Amino acid sequence: MPPQSLKKLFLFAVLGCSLGFFPASKVFSAELKAPQLAIENISNALKDKMLDENFVKDFALINIFVNKTIDPHVDFNRITALVLGKLWKRVTKEQKKLFKKEFHTLLVRTYSRAFLEFKDWSIRYLPLKIKENSKKIIVKTEILQPGIQPLAVNYRMVRNKRGEWKIYDIMIEGVSLVTNYRTSIKNEFKKSGSLSTVIELFAKRNAEALAKENNS
Repeated sequence: MPPQSLKKLFLFAVLGCSLGFFPASKVFSAELKAPQLAIENISNALKDKMLDENFVKDFALINIFVNKTIDPHVDFNRITALVLGKLWKRVTKEQKKLFKKEFHTLLVRTYSRAFLEFKDWSIRYLPLKIKENSKKIIVKTEILQPGIQPLAVNYRMVRNKRGEWKIYDIMIEGVSLVTNYRTSIKNEFKKSGSLSTVIELFAKRNAEALAKENNS
């Protein structure tokens, strides 16, 4: 699946479910298990914000709030390592730090844009069984919209040492976000032969996009 196509689905899945672009889920929170609640709870943080017309018109403010809201619930360290794949062991600590910074900015910017674009969806959590002492889980959901077939969205989550469940990958209709971005980064690396060049490209795109959004 082309990166742009996945990006659109990614916006539906992550941002709608995680950031509250959809109405309340089809189950009561009391019926949800811990990994599901980790997703559900984020949505509640932003529902009131959707009613603030001044807030939704200020992209810079949205970007800051989205960053603050999603950061505690997404394992960006794990995502960064998985996206870089084999390159992770070949690059310096400084390159890892810079790449993580720009990739984090890219995702937050994407989340913020989705905040303004998508409405009128709902989410259905599928039954979830958790084995005792499980450290990883796949939370299965369906994104619902009237007149359209449900969109299957599975969240790969990991439990850290503090017992918190965090998202580290999303599979949309069987397509992995991490795998798609890894392929894109790999292709960019092949063209330039340097991760530093890839990071510079990310930084340039982020700066241009943020400037455009903030001035729109």
